[in-house]
Amino acid sequence: MRIEIAGENALIIYFGEKTDPRVSAQVQQAVTILESELSGKLIDMVPSYASLLVIYDQLATDHFEVRRCIRKVLGQLSDSDSSEGNLVILPAYYSPESGPDLEALAQRADLSIDEVIKLHSEMEYRVYAIGFAPGFAYLGEVDERIAAPRLSTPRMKVPRGAIAIADRQTAVYPAVSPGGWNLIGLCPTRMFDPKATPTMPVQVGDRIKFNPISREEFFAQGGELGEIK
Repeated sequence: MRIEIAGENALIIYFGEKTDPRVSAQVQQAVTILESELSGKLIDMVPSYASLLVIYDQLATDHFEVRRCIRKVLGQLSDSDSSEGNLVILPAYYSPESGPDLEALAQRADLSIDEVIKLHSEMEYRVYAIGFAPGFAYLGEVDERIAAPRLSTPRMKVPRGAIAIADRQTAVYPAVSPGGWNLIGLCPTRMFDPKATPTMPVQVGDRIKFNPISREEFFAQGGELGEIK
């Protein structure tokens, strides 16, 4: 682990060189402890796959105090890969109608569509990072049999709620946007709502499972097919 300056009032902690459940758990432990240790002195913390950006209030503390606190906290971290994050169940309408790349992904993997759905939905994923857009949670890792490279040409328009795979990551698009991931279904749950509290149903460190639902259930829960270009 190492600590580096990331701005006039920010430090970044690097927990490792690769993404794995143990590193992710340590990032979350550090967030929890630092929130307590530096209460009132923090502006924000931004956790990612294997790092944590700590932004502090220069009127309340300084670089030296924050660094000392971080070093103390790092010495308290467990080496376990267990997660204290919440288990969040996301409904998923899997079908060629809702996931235009589902059939091609199944063919590439030499699996049936039902087998792809089973492999994707039976796995419990960890939220490693949130970025690209508010509410876009990077989840890992999918079964290697259904891992798929990004599309050679990204789409101009991906609908809100699109469930997608890129390499061994999976995610739900929180809003209409361009995107180059493989689309396999739709989720009716809003991944970002600025009017809600909290604004996102998941946070870094949470555990995610997808629950297959029917077309009828999808629409009953407020889902929309949306336009794909």
